[in-house]
Order: sequence, then C-alpha cells, then structure tokens
Amino acid sequence: MEKKHHYSGLTDAEVLESRKKHGENILTPPEKESLWSQFLEKFGDPIIIILLVALCFSVGISCVEYFSGHGTLSVFLEPIGILVAVLLATGIGFLFELSANKRFNILNKVNDDTLVKVIRNENICQVLKKEIVVGDIVVLETGEEIPADGELLEAISLNLDESTLTGEPVCGKTVNPEEFDKEATYPSNQVMKGTTVMEGHGIMRVITVGDATEYGKVYEGSQIDNSIKTPLNEQLDKLADLITKASYIFAIVILVARLCIYNGYADIDWSTWESLIPFGSYLLQTVMIAVTLIVVAVPEGLPMSVTLSLALSMKRMLSTNNLVRKMHACETMGATTVICTDKTGTLTQNQMKVYETVFYGLKDKQLGEDNISRMLKEGIAVNSTAYLDYSDPSKVRALGNPTEGALLLWMHDKGVNYLPLREEIEVLEQLTFSTERKYMATVVYSPVLNKKVLYVKGAPEIVLSMSKDIQMAEGLTPRATEESAIHSQLLAYQNQAMRTLGFAYQVLEGDVSAIHESTLLNPELTFLGIVAISDPVRPEVPEAVKTCLNAGIQVKIVTGDTPGTAKEIGRQIGLWESSDSAENHLTGPEFAAMSDEELKKRVSGLKILSRARPMDKQRLVQLLQKDDQVVAVTGDGTNDAPALNAAQVGLSMGDGTSVAKEASDITILDNSFSSISRAVMWGRSLYQNIQRFILFQMTINVAACVIVLIGAFLGTESPLTVTQMLWVNLIMDTFAAMALASLPPNEKVMNDKPRRTSDFIISKPMAKFILGVGFTFVILLFGLIQYFRHADIASLSQFTMSGFFGNFFNFTKADGGLTAYELSLFFTIFVMLQFWNMFNAKAFMTGKSAFASLSQSKGFLLIALVILVGQWLIVTLGGTMFNVVPLSWSDWGIIVGATSIVLWIGEIIRLKK
Repeated sequence: MEKKHHYSGLTDAEVLESRKKHGENILTPPEKESLWSQFLEKFGDPIIIILLVALCFSVGISCVEYFSGHGTLSVFLEPIGILVAVLLATGIGFLFELSANKRFNILNKVNDDTLVKVIRNENICQVLKKEIVVGDIVVLETGEEIPADGELLEAISLNLDESTLTGEPVCGKTVNPEEFDKEATYPSNQVMKGTTVMEGHGIMRVITVGDATEYGKVYEGSQIDNSIKTPLNEQLDKLADLITKASYIFAIVILVARLCIYNGYADIDWSTWESLIPFGSYLLQTVMIAVTLIVVAVPEGLPMSVTLSLALSMKRMLSTNNLVRKMHACETMGATTVICTDKTGTLTQNQMKVYETVFYGLKDKQLGEDNISRMLKEGIAVNSTAYLDYSDPSKVRALGNPTEGALLLWMHDKGVNYLPLREEIEVLEQLTFSTERKYMATVVYSPVLNKKVLYVKGAPEIVLSMSKDIQMAEGLTPRATEESAIHSQLLAYQNQAMRTLGFAYQVLEGDVSAIHESTLLNPELTFLGIVAISDPVRPEVPEAVKTCLNAGIQVKIVTGDTPGTAKEIGRQIGLWESSDSAENHLTGPEFAAMSDEELKKRVSGLKILSRARPMDKQRLVQLLQKDDQVVAVTGDGTNDAPALNAAQVGLSMGDGTSVAKEASDITILDNSFSSISRAVMWGRSLYQNIQRFILFQMTINVAACVIVLIGAFLGTESPLTVTQMLWVNLIMDTFAAMALASLPPNEKVMNDKPRRTSDFIISKPMAKFILGVGFTFVILLFGLIQYFRHADIASLSQFTMSGFFGNFFNFTKADGGLTAYELSLFFTIFVMLQFWNMFNAKAFMTGKSAFASLSQSKGFLLIALVILVGQWLIVTLGGTMFNVVPLSWSDWGIIVGATSIVLWIGEIIRLKK
C-alpha cells in the first residue's frame, strides 16, 4: 500500500513567483492569416506571375495605341481579358478552399476554464486549469484530465489514457521504481498534460506548464509551416519557366529579324528627326507584334483550368469520404511515395474486442443457463468498473476501462445485459485493479449459489498462481494437470500482441473474510479460464495496404505502442514479413539517439517505428523529404499533428482529435485506410487529366504563336482578334478543362509506380503530340490564310483543293484583306480543330478509343456540347465585338465534318498502337 504524506503546497507568494518565472498554463494560440493574405497567396502561382507580366506589357501597348490615336477603347479588351483570367483563377481557388475550411469547426480550442483540485497554503482548493503553476501539488481522480506535466508523488491503481500523445489507451502509472516500465514512451512516474485518468487516483507535482509541456510542444509543432512545395507546384514552375523563355526567345527573334529585314535604312538621315519617324513607327509595330506573341504564348486559361480541375476533384472526392481541405492535396496524393501511418484508430478499430474466450467449464463452449455460465455472467458484470452506453442502440459504446468494456460488449453480443445483474447483486468488498496487484477482486452475495462468492480477474499468470483447481465441464481438476497447456495458450495469444485476462472464483463459507489490507487472504481459487482481447485490424486495411504496395508506395507504421504489438499488426496487414529483421524496425529511443546521417541510411528500409514520440514522427517525415520522397501521413491523435503538418499531405481520421484535423489537408470521414488508396487513385488520375489539358491548350498556343510569328514576316495581320483568342483561351479552354477534369478516375493508374518529382509535366510523348499536331494545324491554317487572301470565298462549297495548294506558296501581295465572312470561317475552323483535338486529349495515355467509356463520361459530352453551342452563339451573335458574321448552315456542316478528321486520324493512330 502506498505511504501517505502531508503536503503543504505553494503559498500565494510562491504561486506568483512561479507564474512570473515559468509562465501561465495556457497554449499560445496560432496566428491566423487574414482572408486578404490568404487571397494574395494565390498570386504566387508561377503561371499567374507570367500572366501579370503579360498584363503589364499589354496595358502599356494598349495605352500607346489608344493615346496615339491608332486605336479605340477596344484595344483595352486584351488587358481586361488577362485581368479577368487572373482574378477568376485566384478567386475560384480561394473560394473553394474557404468553403472547405467552413466544414471544419474551430478545432484548436482548449478549455482552460476547468477547475482543478490543488493543495495550496496547506489547504485543498479549486483553481482554474490555466492558473496552475510549476510546483503546484495537484490531486488526480478518475475521469479528470491532467492539467499540466507532472511527477507523481502518489499513485493508487492509477491508469491513464495516453492515446492523445502515444496512441496507448491504457498506461499504468506508479511511484515504485521496481515497477517502472523501461519500454514506456514516458516515464512511469510522470503524467502528461492532455491525458486522462481512467482508473485510480494520485497526487502529482507540476514540473512544466503551457507551451513547455509535451502537449504544448506537439501543439506548437502542428502549427509550424512546412514550406514544402507540392510536386504539382514544382512542375508548374518548370512549365512557367519554359513558357517564359520560349516566348521571350520568339519575341527577340521577331525584333532582331524584323530589324534585319527592314528595307528603309538607306532613306534614314540620322541628322534629322523627320527621317526617323518611319523607322520609329516600324520599330513600335515590331515591339507590339513581339508583345502580342508573348501574350498569345501565355496560356491564360491554364491557372483557372488547373484550379477548376482541383476544385472539381475536391468536390467529387467528398463522395468517397475524403474531405479535402487544401486543394493541392487532391493531386499531391497521386505523387505520394511513402505513407507513414499511425496504428491505433487508423490501422486498427481503436476499440478493444474479445478475440477468443477459453472457459474450460462451459458445455459446448457456449454461454448458457447452467451454474458455471451464470457465475461467469455474474463475475464479469460485478467485478468491473466499466459501463456501456446504450444511447445509440445501433452502436453500443464502452465507457471507462477499454479492456473491461470489451468484456461487457462480449456479453452484450451474447444477448446478456450486464446492468440488471450489477444492480441486483450486493457487493460486499472490492479491490480495484492496480499495477501493483495486477488483478481486481470483488466479494458479492451470489443469488446463484445463495452464498458469498469472491470473483477475481487479472493477469492470467497471477490469477492461476492463486488457484487451487481448474473448473472443467466434468468437474474440478487440479491446477498442475492443465497448467502447462494454459501457459502455452497464453504464449500463443501474447505472440499475437493480444491482452489476456484470467478468471477465477472462490465460494466463501460462513463469515470468512477474503480481503485484508488491500490484498487477498489465503486464496484458494477455482480457475475458470482465459480471455484474449485485441484492438482488431480494420477489415479493409490488408487489401488497401496491398494496393498501396503494388502501386510502388512504401507504408511505414509509426506508433507509440510496443515493438511486439506493432510488429504483429504489421504482420496482420501484410507489411511485416518473416524475412524482415532489426534493420526494418526501430524504437523511439533508438531513433532519437541516432544522428540524421545515420538515419538517412536506415529510413528507406524502415517499416516500423515503435514507442515513437510525437516529434519522432515529424523528424522521420522530414528525413524522408530530404531523400526526395513525397510523404503522406495518416493519424487520428494529437501526437500525430506535427507529422501531419510537416508532410506534403496530412490525412486525419474523421473521429480523430481536433488538433490532428486542424493540422491535416484531408480528413478521412469513414476512418478507412481504403479511402487513402482511393485518394491516391484520384490524385494520379487528376494529374493525368491536368496533363491532358496542358496537351490540349499548349497545342492551341503553339499553333497561335507560330501563326503570329509567320504573320510578322509576311506583313499580314493576325486573322485571330484579341477577343477571339480570349474566347479560346479563357472560356473554351475552361470548359475543356472541366470536361477533362470530369473524366472518371482510372483504376489502372494504381499499377504504375509513383512519378518522380523531377519529372517534367510535359512528357516526351506529350511534347511530340503538341509539336506534331500544333505544326500540322499551322500548315493547314496558313494554307487557309493564303487561300482566302487570293480567292474571294462566300461559301465553303466554293473551296477547291487545287486552289488551296496552288496558293500555298503564293506570297504576292493580295488586293484587300480577308473579308468578314472569311475571317468568321477561319475563326470557326480554328476552334473546331481544337474541339476535335479535345477528344484526342481525352484518349491520350489510355491506349483506348476516344469513344471508350463515353457512357461514364456524360459530363465530358455535356461540356463538349456546351462548347459547340457557345461557338455557334459567338459566330452568330458576336458581331463587331468578335469581328464575325453569321455562317450558313451548310458551311457549319462542312466545317464540323471536315475538321473531325483530326479525331479520325487520332483513332487510326491509337488503333495501330
């Protein structure tokens, strides 16, 4: 029995001095970004930056044209269009993330107004949790939350729920050095802020408060900005760099080449300003052409299209129980190479359940109405401190000690309600479970036998050692005859990382006392049997882990649990194999003792990190990131928050702690690991859809840029106006992005290995497609310009192939320019070429026909129809603004049919592959 002491506690003066020296017992709240700051962050996108530069150039040129009298207010349509593109792209992303954040409650709130019992001025009093100071003597009782980190002065049958910090639902605490658990994550005589007293009581002296506590360190770690760029951001940076360099090179080529071919140098008299005017006008026109090319080269619709793709996926992933809070996480999941997962609540159900019962006296091993069965029911019901919550009949929950709760749930599953038994049976004496005794004992007056009965449950070895006989179905058997078999059975359960309990009883005759000074007097128990209890693996986890491993993703278990339990769970989910050795496992203390250089050699092959502290998980994530790994972390406890925040993608469980959810990017609503593998599939499919859109839009931009480049040397104006290009780049491309983003995810992507972060977003096959199709379009469109320049076309029915090829190389100056009808034909043909190319983009990287799975792509077909109708409306009603006139129905039919050859050629190529 623990020795009692007299405690004086701190005086009022000492309290003030301690608070001044060590601070208050509150956690420093995180600084919240203003909405304005969150919106401005969106302007850091690399493509947005290019657009802003292009916007400055465009505004400058438009001002020169307007104020020099060479243009009307319509010249400002181009910069307005670019500005709209920027605002739409940034605004949509901002609003979607804001909407997702509203789905979360304020998760980081900590209740500092709870009253805590402390000893001060030699009196027990109550103070607010936030007023606790270092040195305070705090009284701990069952059900209370530990207010600060402290050292135990007394501990009576004290068990804590440390799951918020270590994942351990029950952790015994003691002040007896002989009973200290050397493998425990935190010392056995210390208690931590944020944990909860499950059983027993004690007294502690506070050693740290507020941010200095272990909980405070975790809380602070969960707020550290990881500043790790996502793979998509890195790849878009490279794309932006390529577009910038290519457009500037083309612009410089135009400037230098046009200056070289200028034929008016002989007429310049450098001594007079008047002779320089023609050259100045030519130079200004050249600069305007160069800037126009830069603007055309920039895919104005790309930022908004990528944002829309992410936003649509964000919404659709919610239907698969993935609540995405940060848009980038949708795609980053597809690039994940390592998943670091917690054990409790993520791989397991976080609910102790009876795995198997071995009661030797039960007939047919069934719980019936015989005396032995009735005594078992009686013993389990009364020799327990747990309860069941029946408020939701479909999901009965255990309250109190989870191990005892598992026994009550087992009885509930057998159709037995423990509560009437507990209420009608008189309890005479009771010893609650303690880490010192390792058993619980209750003396009752049993209606079954009409006598006093002692019921005992606890560590099987202890209970068996106090037993004289074993209750078999045929009667009593001496302990020695079955003891060896029982120990073998116990060893088998323990090797599977299960908790075991032994059960026994003793009928007390007369006034015999069974308990004296917190111990049993000369027990001669009858052993009833053993129960194996486990926190079972979620049923879907092994298959989900297998899917991730087949997809080339490493899975690592990071848990505060014991090495044996962690390895057994690893074995059950298919991660830990018989060939694995010590090289594949580390404990938290071993991990902390090693340098980063030593760990770099180990982390790649590491499968399990047991007895891990919260900051160990964060360090592991950062070491993996230094090894160019894309890391996703799953977890449900406060202990997981720093690692969740440091990872490229943090995945919290739907019933996890508030701090874990706040630190995460995605919340798995159904707590299912299989939802994580689905998130990977969504991410990989989304990346392919983004690639398809880039393929589609860059083909348009290559064609448009080369046409502008050719026009610069031919001396002809571009047949595509600013407003027409804005329709193509902003509206049509946005719809195309929505169409491609609406494609269903492809499960085959899980057969591929994760892409490397160093990969360029435009792959070699994509580059060949973009350049090949783009220049094919240029040749066709250039031929049309030449044909329209030298032939007066009033209807495409007049079109002849001989005229097309005959005028292809006809560079003689034509009388007049293209008519409004010819310009409308050219614009519509340009758009329809891109329209049919969208179907080729849909089929890219699939190896299938563009018509495959159309029944599952209703969104794609609907948006394709919207683009077609939109083009008809623009041409029919656009008038002067779009520089178009209505086309005849016959010409529409010819254009739609003739341009569809783009799709049919694509189908033939795919068929040959």
